[in-house]
Amino acid sequence: MRIRHFAYVSLMALALAGCNDTLESASKIDLSTVKNKVEQPLPPRILAQMSAKSMDRNSPILIRIFKEEGALEIWKAKTDNRFDKIADYKICAWSGRLGPKVKTGDRQAPEGFYNLTRANLNPNSKYYLAINTGFPNKYDAVNGRTGSDLMIHGACSSSGCYSMTDEQVLEIYAFARDAFKGGQTSVQLQAFPFRMTAENMYKHRLDPSYDFWKMLKVGYDNFEVTKRPPDVNVCEKKYVFNQQTTDGGAFNPAGKCPAMSTPPALASALSSYDKTYAMDYAKAEKKFDGLAWYDPTEAERKAVVAKTRKGRELAYAPTGTSLEAGRMVKVAELEGMMSKPAVPATVPEAAIASAAPAAAPATAAPAAAQAAANATAVAAATPPNVPVPQQNPLAFAPEPPQETADASKKPFWKFWSKN
Repeated sequence: MRIRHFAYVSLMALALAGCNDTLESASKIDLSTVKNKVEQPLPPRILAQMSAKSMDRNSPILIRIFKEEGALEIWKAKTDNRFDKIADYKICAWSGRLGPKVKTGDRQAPEGFYNLTRANLNPNSKYYLAINTGFPNKYDAVNGRTGSDLMIHGACSSSGCYSMTDEQVLEIYAFARDAFKGGQTSVQLQAFPFRMTAENMYKHRLDPSYDFWKMLKVGYDNFEVTKRPPDVNVCEKKYVFNQQTTDGGAFNPAGKCPAMSTPPALASALSSYDKTYAMDYAKAEKKFDGLAWYDPTEAERKAVVAKTRKGRELAYAPTGTSLEAGRMVKVAELEGMMSKPAVPATVPEAAIASAAPAAAPATAAPAAAQAAANATAVAAATPPNVPVPQQNPLAFAPEPPQETADASKKPFWKFWSKN
């Protein structure tokens, strides 16, 4: 009965909003004492860390998200213009599985590189505070991907968003607000399926999204090498990172890429990085020979953290991490599971919740049988004509000007720029 009640509440919320959320806060502080949430200053502990790391309070920031680890990180520019991590948070809820958002209603959270402007901040969100991810970006749009109202917000429940606790989003919002006050015009959001190490890439080599992830990894590697947000463009329907045009050409998302090159100093640094990566990948091949990672369903992730819902509102829906619910399996077993019919793309969170085991983790039953049972239950519980949100008015917000051939106009983070 409790599960059915939860399903009903979740489905009703989906019909009313772009993200299936609750107004119940997961905060550990008394938010009623916050007089102005939009201008709430960062806590002294974070300001002290900034000082220790040689960061100005209003210096630029960057946001990184890792789905599998359930982590959101804030990186901030130091006085030497390199970025360092200043805060990290455990994502309370994200829906779907690893992989990019493709279409409206698929319940997937975005993966990719997004530019956040002041217009993406929503101080009047009914989910305490919210930051629009900017999905779809130029890459998403040119590849026909659809969706709207995909946020980073409070409330700890999601249907395509990255949902935090209210206490967490209060800080995240403050980081962005202060950076914009300092003159930053665009905050880069990097959303990855997992930390793109050699070992993780090998574990996930059989995933249908692997080719897309290899493209994202180029941007990931550029940041790892430079500790500065990469310059992101789109051409030939692909992401390109830190590329300089050699003939004055422009980047057209749907058109042919212009003649371009990687700055020599960056190319050298990436070459060294790639050599280390290749050695680590070879070690992973030996370590996990014949094995690959099983990416758990949302229902399986929720089962692991089911106890944390006790005493909460029914719509409070932490999802747990893929690392807690997933596992390495034999390649033949994984291929067998992948060959089975997929869960319908427009499954509401309520249906998945009702299909999840109530008390035991998914590993208690054979993986293939569990996956089949979940799919059957979800299909039976899926109602027709699930309402979808309207077009996101921020979807095509103006982006920062493209890089020009004039070296004096290059973004400050480009370490290969001449003085």
